Amino acid sequence: MEDELASIAAVIGARWAGVKAMTITSGPGYSLMMEGIGYGAMTETPFVLLNVQRTGPSTGVPTKTGQADIMQSRWGSHGDYEIIALAPDSPQELFDYTIKAFNLSERYRCPVMIMTDECVGHMTEKVIIPSAEEIELEPPRIYTGPVEDYLPFKPDEDLVPRIAKAGEGLKLYITGLIHDERGYPVTKEGFKSKYIKRLVDKIRINKHKIIEIKEEDIEDAEVVVVAYGISSRVASKGIEIARSKGIKVGRLRLVTIWPFPDERINELSKKVKAFVVPEINYGQIAFEVARCAHGRSNVVLVPHGGAGVHNPNDIADAIEYATKQKEKYEGVIEFKTTLEKKVFGEKLKVVGGEEE
Repeated sequence: MEDELASIAAVIGARWAGVKAMTITSGPGYSLMMEGIGYGAMTETPFVLLNVQRTGPSTGVPTKTGQADIMQSRWGSHGDYEIIALAPDSPQELFDYTIKAFNLSERYRCPVMIMTDECVGHMTEKVIIPSAEEIELEPPRIYTGPVEDYLPFKPDEDLVPRIAKAGEGLKLYITGLIHDERGYPVTKEGFKSKYIKRLVDKIRINKHKIIEIKEEDIEDAEVVVVAYGISSRVASKGIEIARSKGIKVGRLRLVTIWPFPDERINELSKKVKAFVVPEINYGQIAFEVARCAHGRSNVVLVPHGGAGVHNPNDIADAIEYATKQKEKYEGVIEFKTTLEKKVFGEKLKVVGGEEE
């Protein structure tokens, strides 16, 4: 299409015409697509959007890496709604999780985001593509009953309605306005609340089926590194360095970013001394970790302004710092990396708390 606005509209139209559809963009285009994403959430249109994140804001630094669109993927459009977001960390996973993204979008009738980054997007690695017969595909939730009984937004027991293809004789009224089960706009306040609550709850009540995380050496860990995308790969070396010093450190990798694994972070916060969160931004998921930790564990953000990845030694140093820190801090501790010290000085900053 000629631009991002047309692209997201074409994706939504294509899905209602009966075909699976996706589009790909980076930060500035993602911002332009937000209105369409909200429309897709309201009309419960299954589609996939892949965001290859780069440094920003605005035009930022094209073709240089970043991870600063994570909160936008969840909250970027206006109003209450829920989406699903995945974070592949390799070309192989880009292939595998694109298939999973389509399956999730069909199962829950919602937009699904693939939040990768420039490093993974430009990476050259071996990708194994299985035969078509081996790929598991979620069938669309197609309505198969009598034509006269079809209601495009009548939910099944799991709160997800069945979809239909335009032009096949079923009555379709699709609007971005709050609507009833027929798709007709409504004005009654109580019904508005009921419908929006279902958009939210169809993801929240099923999140235990959606969330995927990968854990390593968590059982006896004093510190857990929480990371996603390219930062999770870079963190592996930092963890290796820390372990060589005898530090008990585990890794929790977010494959699913949204919905967020609140319960698991909460559970771990009762056992570990701290979480270390390397992100190519100045704090997004780190604040989610802090929210779920409830002050029981320190949360140490290892920030990076973008256009490159972390130095693994900085992640190792942050892990070591976290193990030695005796005082509990509210908020998120912004760890000073080698670059940060050169630019901003040595002083420790606690975002949402007091400075040391």
